Amino acid sequence: MDNQTEQDIAEKCAKKMWQDDNASKNLAMELTSIAAGAASISMEITAKMTNGHKTCHGGYIFTLADSCFAFACNSRNQMAVAQHCSITYIAPAFEGDILKATAFEQASFGRNGIYDIRIINQNNKLIAEFRGHSRAIKGQHI
Repeated sequence: MDNQTEQDIAEKCAKKMWQDDNASKNLAMELTSIAAGAASISMEITAKMTNGHKTCHGGYIFTLADSCFAFACNSRNQMAVAQHCSITYIAPAFEGDILKATAFEQASFGRNGIYDIRIINQNNKLIAEFRGHSRAIKGQHI
């Protein structure tokens, strides 16, 4: 791995993680970008994801953000898991909306990381803000 760039490592880690990520794949998520400490994932809201208010159930929005967080915090070939996550819902999403979650590393210290994930719709309207705290565990992806 000596001659690999951070980008090469991030792409290989994402490919390896995606192979076993049944949750994200079964929700038809699409990993649209990956870099060291960053990721973007999109997902279309289907009728099966709506609640009694005819809006997207918040759990699906959280899941999209959490998947994006996972790819960002695992992008440097060190396995990491969520230690704490929180979300603030700002606007509703509806059937047919295409949501995009974008994660950025805010801090990395010791075995810990802090990531902010912004979720927008196809019109760039802010839907939610998510913050994830990661914890490195034993193991590497590649």
